Amino acid sequence: MSAGILEHVNVTVSDIERTTQNLCDFFGWKVRWSGPSIHGGHTAHVGSEFSYLALYSRDTKTPQAERSYDLINGLNHIAIVVEDLEAVEAKILGAGYKTHNHGNYEPGRRFYFNDHDEIEFEVINYAKEKSA
Repeated sequence: MSAGILEHVNVTVSDIERTTQNLCDFFGWKVRWSGPSIHGGHTAHVGSEFSYLALYSRDTKTPQAERSYDLINGLNHIAIVVEDLEAVEAKILGAGYKTHNHGNYEPGRRFYFNDHDEIEFEVINYAKEKSA
């Protein structure tokens, strides 16, 4: 029996165009599909050939939930692996977001940022340090 492969995660956002553009700019992703969705909303599938985030936006605005870490079904963060951690961080900072919780750990390095909807993203690089 083969292991399952994560295809996508679906998350509700306030501004689908803004979130889509940020993900494409920060991570080099593409829009795989975009169109009408359930409950009168709109969906965009943004990612790579093999996996993506399904972004959902309702036509009517809804209040933001409490902190995700306090909810049983809360989305705590979305982790993205990148080749060049510093270049991606520069793009995120250049877009006006603050990064936090930088750290080195086995087997990689990482930082976090919260987007305009307070969705937390973890950005990770697993490249081994080059020896001198």
